[in-house]
Amino acid sequence: MKFSLFAHMERVDEQQRQKDLYDEFMSLCKMADEGGMTTVWTGEHHGMDFTIAPNPFLNLIDLSHQTQHVRLGTGTVVAPYWHPIKLAGEAAMTDIITKGRLELGIARGAYAFEYERMVPGGMDAWSAGECLREMVPAIKGLWKGDHTQESKHYNFPKTTSSPKPLTEDGPPIWIAARDINSHEFAISHDCNVQVTPLWQGLEEVEGLIKKYNEACAKFDRRTKIMILQHAFVAKDDIEADKAASKLHEFYCYFGAWFKNERPISQGLIQPLTQEEIDNHPFYKKEAIKNDLMIGTSKQIIERLKHYEALGYDEFAYWSDSGMSREEKETSLRRFIDEVMPAFN
Repeated sequence: MKFSLFAHMERVDEQQRQKDLYDEFMSLCKMADEGGMTTVWTGEHHGMDFTIAPNPFLNLIDLSHQTQHVRLGTGTVVAPYWHPIKLAGEAAMTDIITKGRLELGIARGAYAFEYERMVPGGMDAWSAGECLREMVPAIKGLWKGDHTQESKHYNFPKTTSSPKPLTEDGPPIWIAARDINSHEFAISHDCNVQVTPLWQGLEEVEGLIKKYNEACAKFDRRTKIMILQHAFVAKDDIEADKAASKLHEFYCYFGAWFKNERPISQGLIQPLTQEEIDNHPFYKKEAIKNDLMIGTSKQIIERLKHYEALGYDEFAYWSDSGMSREEKETSLRRFIDEVMPAFN
């Protein structure tokens, strides 16, 4: 099993300086590079300080000049916010600048808040999924050259990506998948798969790879599958409980952004009360501790060994949590020094 880092800048308090958050992001990414992680992933979000990431290519290009070995992944770009010609060209340019280190992750997106602002007239998840399914063959065609697109959302005459990627046939493409149709789409287009189990425990972890394996069997081929989960390596139960509390709060804010019903000002959502956090209808601190990758090094190794036995190729350590920079760096260092060696 390989290990990677997934990180954004997250801001929940107007007192937090965005420059300080970027410095924190860069520090974690350098640790991942020096510690032997395979990839750094960062995503795309707009107008929401909860996840500051307006263009992952900018961050990855900066990282390429400050790291040596780690591959650089979009985790993920959101298909309906891009035109295929623009995405193909910018990804190719990024691949050139990073000397062939790009991994291109693509998703349909999740937040209605963003759809309302980024897509004229708004968009629902179904239409966003259609954009994703049209985007992948378009990008591959543009990288190959002389591609004409005639589809529901994208139509353009014969075009070639300018520039073309440094990587032969283009950077690896990863598709964020949950339902069986998404897995089948990814496999049928020779794409890798990224899955993100949330709060539904080991049953969801096992169910997601079952869908992936079924898709592989259907098309008689196998790509790669990565599992993305929040993680915190604690020295004891006290630290683990604290991490679970912070990640419980993180998910409550995630849910509030997802519902898109709460007032937002200056990129920040109206703060949740402690009562709202404690009484959330389905995010519970006890479940968060069990469902996410939270625990001592020994506990995490045991869980990751099970993931490896299930067939997952890569575990992406998701660092966003609302915890301090020192806490994040301490946990990541433990993961690198104490957990990863068990898989060499």
